[in-house]
Amino acid sequence: MKKISLCLLPALLSLSAYNGTPIIKNSFPKIKTMIATQTTPATAELTAKERADAIKLLTQTEAGVFDAVKDLNETQLNFKPAADKWSTGDCVKHIAAAEKTLWDMAEASLKQPANPEKRAEIKFSDEQLITAVEDRSHKSKTFAALEPANSPYKTEPEALAAFKENRAKLITFVGSTKLDLRNHVLVLPLGTYDAYQFILLIAAHTNRHTRQIDEVKADAGFPKN
Repeated sequence: MKKISLCLLPALLSLSAYNGTPIIKNSFPKIKTMIATQTTPATAELTAKERADAIKLLTQTEAGVFDAVKDLNETQLNFKPAADKWSTGDCVKHIAAAEKTLWDMAEASLKQPANPEKRAEIKFSDEQLITAVEDRSHKSKTFAALEPANSPYKTEPEALAAFKENRAKLITFVGSTKLDLRNHVLVLPLGTYDAYQFILLIAAHTNRHTRQIDEVKADAGFPKN
């Protein structure tokens, strides 16, 4: 199985570091996420609340990306606070590439037999997972395939179009799937979580980098026009 993006690693590991109670950093509270704790086996299908919560989070975080880059011109999209920092355009390309890569991972797990016996290894709730992924106080370099320079999308409009298309597919999936997402458990070196949680992770990852866009826009050197 492919490794999850390293930009998520310190955030997820912080769940263990704080014994299930991560320190919440919320300097950019653009999108408030309220997902109920869910760490016990569910019925074969998602509950109405689980579907609604996930769709709300996916929809909010999608809108957050478009709102964050709305009306930015090319100079603003290309501005970097420092040579080793990402521009807002870089963030958009990363978000779009990660959307497909992360969903491919979840989809692959759903093609395998359910493994509910692994649920005992899940050490965090849905809300803790979202909080940890969105926490920008924990940072690390993403792996090469998801670096903006290696993105399959060469322009911001192309990346946004792909992101919108893939997010729409994911929302449709969540709204209609009859698969047992809670009992398909992904076991990765950085943690164990069920397929439903992984979908929440995708949305939270989007918000993580929307907050990064906000950080770039808040930089003193960011072009005014």
